[in-house]
Amino acid sequence: QVQLVESGGGLVQPGGSLRLSCAGSGSIVSIDIVGWYRQAPGKQRELVAIITRAGSTNYQDSVKGRFTISRDTANNTVYLQMNSLKPEDTAVYYCHADLIFDSKRGRVFDVWGQGTQVTVSS
Repeated sequence: QVQLVESGGGLVQPGGSLRLSCAGSGSIVSIDIVGWYRQAPGKQRELVAIITRAGSTNYQDSVKGRFTISRDTANNTVYLQMNSLKPEDTAVYYCHADLIFDSKRGRVFDVWGQGTQVTVSS
């Protein structure tokens, strides 16, 4: 089964940092565009950052200069480094891949991870 597994969430004080990981599992050959999304209680899920297979990135305005998305293509892992965290960053963070090439299953579209909770509070 092709999966994305997030880790690295937790409780952090305002101004602190966390690094989220999104690891692909299965017989993955490559992963195309990957995005980090978040959903706060009572709010819609929103795109935080995105990275293409070539490494191009884009960010939501509210996290520019604080968050950095990166990827380790060889290990099918995408990271989200979050610095200068604010209480309004509190949410469940999800990673998403639009297309995964798997050696056993072929093309697998629209894959979501299970989410990891990030809480920013003093």
